[in-house]
Amino acid sequence: MNRFNNFRFFLGGHDLEMGEIKTLLSSVAPGRCEDMGLAWGAKASGYAAQIAASLAAGETPVLVELLDDLPSTLDRRLIVIADHHGDRAGGEAPTSLHQIFALLKLPAAAWTRRMDLVAANDRAHVAGLQAAGATITEIIAIRAEDRAAQGITEADEAEARRAIAERCRADGFTEVTTTSNTSSAIADLMLPALGGPGYDSLLVVMLGKIAVFTCGDAIQRLAAAFPGSYWGGDLPRRGFWGMEGGGEDRTLSQIRIILGELPGKRAS
Repeated sequence: MNRFNNFRFFLGGHDLEMGEIKTLLSSVAPGRCEDMGLAWGAKASGYAAQIAASLAAGETPVLVELLDDLPSTLDRRLIVIADHHGDRAGGEAPTSLHQIFALLKLPAAAWTRRMDLVAANDRAHVAGLQAAGATITEIIAIRAEDRAAQGITEADEAEARRAIAERCRADGFTEVTTTSNTSSAIADLMLPALGGPGYDSLLVVMLGKIAVFTCGDAIQRLAAAFPGSYWGGDLPRRGFWGMEGGGEDRTLSQIRIILGELPGKRAS
C-alpha cells in the first residue's frame, strides 16, 4: 500500500511552483492529486465536493495555495494547509514546495537544484534566483517558464511592453496601467536583470485588479488598509500585494498615498 494513501492533494492557482509540486506528487504519490487548472487567487470552495468526499473517505485533504472559504462546520484539524502567502509569507518561511516536500517526508537527497531555483523564484522572484546562484540564462528561463505556467500569452507580453513604455513616474513609485489582467510580465520586464528600467515600488493597474511590488513596510500597510487582499514574497524585506477590483479613484488614491509616503524612494 502506498504510504501516501491517507493524503489527497488539491492544487491551487497555476504557476511554476504549482507545476513543480504536481510533478513531484505525480512521481511519489500518483493518483493522489486533484487539479482543476485554477488561476491565482483560487478558493478551496472550487473543490468543495471533492474535499467533502475525501473527508468522508477518511483521507486528509491537503489544500495547496487555496484560500480557505470552506464552511465553518468542517473540522480544520482534519485538513492540512500548504501555503506561502498572507500570514504564512516570509523570506525565512518555507515555500509551498518546501512544505509539500516535508509533508511527504522525502530524503534530503531528493531535493534537486531545479527545486531550489523554483522555490527561490517563488519566494523572492529574480532577486531570489540571484541569491541562489542562478545564471542569467537560468533566470531568463525560469521566469519565462513561470509566466507560461500562469497562462501569460505573447499578446500579454506585447501589452506589457506597451504599458511599460507609457508608465507614469511619481514621487516614490512607478505606475503602469494595462489592458491585461496580469502583472507578471510587467513586473519581469521592468527589472534591470531582464533589460528593464528598474523601480523601487511598482503599482500595476489592471482590468479588475491591482498589484504592487514594493518593500515590506508598504506591503504591511496595504494589507492592513485593504482587508481581503493578498500578499507574499520575501517579507519583511520585499514582496507583492494585490486585490481584486480596486480601480476606483478613492482606492487608487489611498494606494498612491501609501507608496508616496515611503522614505528614500526613487521613481523610475
